[in-house]
Amino acid sequence: MRPFGRTAALAAGMALLAAGCNGGPGGGGGKISDGKIELAVLNDQSGVYADVSGKASIEAVKMAVADYKAKYGDKAVAKKIEVTSADHQNKPEVANSKAQELYDRQGADVILDVPTSSAALAVAGVAKSKKKIFMDVGAGTTALEGAQCNKYTFHYGYNTYMLAHGTGDTVTRDGGKNWYIIYPDYAFGQDMTKSFSASIKAAGGTIVKNDPTPFPNDNFSTFLLKAPGLNPKPQVLGAMQAGGDLVNLVKQYNEYGLKKKGIGLAVGLMFLSDIHSLGPDALAGTKFSDAWYWNASPDNRAWADRFKAKTGKRPTFAHAGNYSAATQYLEAVQRAGTDKSDAVVKQLEGYKFGDVFAKNAQIRAQDHLLLHDAYLAQVKPSSEVKEDWDYEKILKTVPAAEAFQRPDAACKL
Repeated sequence: MRPFGRTAALAAGMALLAAGCNGGPGGGGGKISDGKIELAVLNDQSGVYADVSGKASIEAVKMAVADYKAKYGDKAVAKKIEVTSADHQNKPEVANSKAQELYDRQGADVILDVPTSSAALAVAGVAKSKKKIFMDVGAGTTALEGAQCNKYTFHYGYNTYMLAHGTGDTVTRDGGKNWYIIYPDYAFGQDMTKSFSASIKAAGGTIVKNDPTPFPNDNFSTFLLKAPGLNPKPQVLGAMQAGGDLVNLVKQYNEYGLKKKGIGLAVGLMFLSDIHSLGPDALAGTKFSDAWYWNASPDNRAWADRFKAKTGKRPTFAHAGNYSAATQYLEAVQRAGTDKSDAVVKQLEGYKFGDVFAKNAQIRAQDHLLLHDAYLAQVKPSSEVKEDWDYEKILKTVPAAEAFQRPDAACKL
C-alpha cells in the first residue's frame, strides 16, 4: 500500500509547487540544511538486542533511502541522503553522549531506532534540547508518549500497552489466571509489569508475585526454581525479557521442566530472531503480540525478500519499523520542502498513511504515538513450519483503534 492515494499525491505536488514559490513551510525556502539529509541509526549492535535490530536496521534504512530516490527521482527535495550509525550498548549514558555527537558533529537530522527504554528516554531528552527529530522504533516504554513526551520525539512501532492488551488479556481469559511475572530491572521491564498487571487484573487474573531480574542477565535459575513453590502456585510465568535475555530464560525454563509442572509460559515481547535462535519447538504454542510479521501478506513477503537478499535473514518487526520510520520521515521532508525540524514535525503530526509496516496508520498529533494494526500470534511447532523463518501463525488482527492506549493527559508537547 502506498502512503498516498491519487488525490493526496496531487495535493502534495501542489503543496511542493507552492513551497517553491513562497519560501515553503518553516521558512526553509525549499532548501535542505547542509545540502544533505543525515539519517542516524542508534541501537545495540553488539549485545542482547543486536539480532532484534542491530546492524540489519541500518540496511533497512538504506532500503528506505533507495526507495525514496526511486520514487521521486529529479523531483526529490533531498538530493543527497546519507545514513550513519552508532552503538549505544544498551546504556542510557552512552545513548545520551552518542545522540549529542550524532546531532552536533555528524549533523544528523533524525535519529532512528534506539531499543532499551532507558536509552530511548535519554535520547528523547537530547532531541528536545537540540530541537532535532527522534523516531523511536525499538523501545517499549509508554513514557515516550506520556510524562516524558516532547515536540520532537515520535514513538513508532509498539509499546508495552499494545503488548499487554493483546497477550495479557488473551492468556488470562484462556484460563491462565495466576501469574508470576519476572521482568528486567530497568524502564522497559518496569513499564511492562505495570501494563501487564493492569491487563491481567482487568481480565480477572491475579499477580501472585513479580520479581525484577538483572539486565542484561544469563542466569534466571533463582527465579525459575522459585516459581513452583509460590502460594498460590502460578499457572503462568510471565517473562518480560527480550532478545538474548529471553533466549537464555526460555532455555532454562525448558531445562527445569516448568511446563510439565503446570506452569505455562507467556512472553511479553517476542521477536522473530528469538524464535529462530531457540527453534520453534522451544516455544511451540506460545501466544504473543506482534507489531508486524514478514509472511502475513504478499506485500510483506515481497519486502522481506528484498531484505533477505541484503542481510541473509528475514526481518523482525523492528527492521520493518525502521524502514517505515525512515520512509515516513523522508516523505514528510518531501511534503514540507525542507528538513527544518519544526516544518517536518507539522507534516508528521496527525498524518494518516499505510505502508508495508504500518496498516491503517496515523501519527497521533496529541502525543506523537504511531497508531496501527497489531496482531496476536502463536508460535508454530516445527511440524507446521514449511520453510525457514516462517514460525508464526497470526491468530487475529487487533485494529489500530483498539491496539493502543488513549492519550495521556501528562503529555504536554
